[in-house]
Amino acid sequence: MGTSHPTVDAAAAAVENSPHLPPPPFRIRRPALFLDLDGVLAPLAETPEAVVPHPRRTAALKAVADRFDGRVAIVSGRTLAEVDRISESALTSASGVHGLERRRPDGSIHRAEPAEGVRVAVEAFEAFAARVPGVIVEDKAVSAGLHFRQAPHAAAAATALARCLATDTGLVMQPGNAVIELKTPGTDKGTALTTFMEEPPFAGACPIMVGDDLTDEYGFRAAEALGGFGVLVGPARQTAARFGLPGVDEVLDWLERLEETA
Repeated sequence: MGTSHPTVDAAAAAVENSPHLPPPPFRIRRPALFLDLDGVLAPLAETPEAVVPHPRRTAALKAVADRFDGRVAIVSGRTLAEVDRISESALTSASGVHGLERRRPDGSIHRAEPAEGVRVAVEAFEAFAARVPGVIVEDKAVSAGLHFRQAPHAAAAATALARCLATDTGLVMQPGNAVIELKTPGTDKGTALTTFMEEPPFAGACPIMVGDDLTDEYGFRAAEALGGFGVLVGPARQTAARFGLPGVDEVLDWLERLEETA
């Protein structure tokens, strides 16, 4: 696959964007889209279950998947069940829990075996949450998440706890947006993207990773290595992404207007 950069057409220049990163092009040769969910396709919310389906999101995902012959996947830290709930099962291809769950284009599903330390982490997180109001524990079987969006004062203590548990259990510590996750080793959003790109209909296409937080940097780097690029959603920061969009509404605008060039 070539590594030539796509050309930004005149329409893209009109999109309002975060400082320092230009908006992504609207016209791309054979794109393959890999989309994070929270903060990209759906606004961030106080609790994981507060993110709900939305007709515009569902319609945009179905339309772009049809337009690009199925070369669209959600790549999320959420479980596949949560991805399907929020997206109303708009896409067949999806990756959950940072690549530990993956549904292929044919509908078959691969799930990694959970590391033994996940149960230890869940129990420790639950004990922490019992002492700190507003903290939420998410048990994903192959990982454990500690959400502190409703208790921002607990961020330092939550991070310290996760760091100690990672050392003791061998789990991978994955910081996110007001969440710390301890996950079974072996995958990330970059490995998920790369694996999709080895299979039809994604093989040979131009990979585009659209994400908002640190977990998406793996996907940005993987897309760049395969001749594509990353799109950072939200405020500008140090990133491997080459393009940026301000927020969820602008992502949906871009998806609705995105075209494939010959």
